[in-house]
Amino acid sequence: MTVYALAQISIHDRTRYDRYVAALMPVLLKYQGRLLSADEAPQVVEGTWPYDKVILLAFDSRESFERWANSPECQEISRDRVAATDGVVLVADGVPGRR
Repeated sequence: MTVYALAQISIHDRTRYDRYVAALMPVLLKYQGRLLSADEAPQVVEGTWPYDKVILLAFDSRESFERWANSPECQEISRDRVAATDGVVLVADGVPGRR
């Protein structure tokens, strides 16, 4: 079942965050992750939203997500993301039977 990782972040150190972004795709692709959206100007349709950016990733399974998230490569590059941003990261299961 597809698993989605949704990050909602505010960026307070653009240099460090950009370094993370530059290193992300090779690591994500190595672990079969897919970048579905990375938007610094999402439209808020309802309610208030206190962040600067939303990022949506997809993985074929929770195990695939966990291999990526716990990999030495992801741990290494994530230091810049963690230091440069505030926010939340959610992991959600997709709808069974859908890809």
